[in-house]
Amino acid sequence: MTGRVLALSGGIGGAKLVLGLSRILPADELIVVANTGDDFEHLGLAISPDLDTLMYTLAGLADEAQGWGLAGESWGFMEMLGRLGGESWFRLGDRDLAVHVERTRRLRDGTPLTRVTADLCKTLGLGVTVLPMSDDPVRTRLETDEGWLDFQDYFVRRHCEPRVVRLEYRGADQARANQAVLAALGDPALRAVIVCPSNPWLSIAPILAVSGMRKAIAACAAPVVAVSPIIGGRAVKGPTAKIMAEIGLVPNAAIALACYEGLLDAVIVDPVDASDPGAYGVHVATADTLMATLADKTALAARTLDVAQAVPLAR
Repeated sequence: MTGRVLALSGGIGGAKLVLGLSRILPADELIVVANTGDDFEHLGLAISPDLDTLMYTLAGLADEAQGWGLAGESWGFMEMLGRLGGESWFRLGDRDLAVHVERTRRLRDGTPLTRVTADLCKTLGLGVTVLPMSDDPVRTRLETDEGWLDFQDYFVRRHCEPRVVRLEYRGADQARANQAVLAALGDPALRAVIVCPSNPWLSIAPILAVSGMRKAIAACAAPVVAVSPIIGGRAVKGPTAKIMAEIGLVPNAAIALACYEGLLDAVIVDPVDASDPGAYGVHVATADTLMATLADKTALAARTLDVAQAVPLAR
């Protein structure tokens, strides 16, 4: 089966599946739509954490142990910044810093984020298309028991400790969906849409909140398949299960995937979560969703594409 595959992804968890997809698809057949709700300005620089994680992962440059940043990084800048009493809570490696400086320069010159990202990907040797969900700013914010926090304050500075009450995606209703994403979704030859196992509220919901995005996915002619980020009531990484419990949801795969109601034709869950397939409301397939090795990532990617090829449209 041929045709392009479009994947919606956040950072670490989503990037694992994206890497697997990149190993079995020709580079020009994979489009990755990245969450930019995590983006923020820090030390005067435009930081795009999920875009960078995807770029570094696909380029084979990522620090796999910590899941973000560059392997073999040096930290002279941060050490000196801390010595000077600067804000060192968000760590920027020396080579990583160069990406942020160049992105900031280009954006201030008026270049859209999509163009900047494409040029960075080309420089890093990527053939895969990586697209921000929008060139307009969208910012994920969380109301917590300590008040409203910007995403990076919650996630990095406060280590996800505050209790979450609700979330908002500021600017999403005014933001214009990336036109290249909409064009791909409208292509009748599109092979599949894959919702990667990223945090539904922090990574995928900001993408879906952008004006017109959910409607375009619902209307696309390709099967839409989501991979669960929850295994046996727990998130592999990150605060997905914690946030679910705090906003009054039982942390399980079916409820996590219910965020995508009306968009999906199939879901892929770990076998431990498949005892009640009727809870999902769409076709349920199983696979080992814990991606510890490259072989795991590639196998799950292949399974996801097989499911997409076989499942009838249910929307």
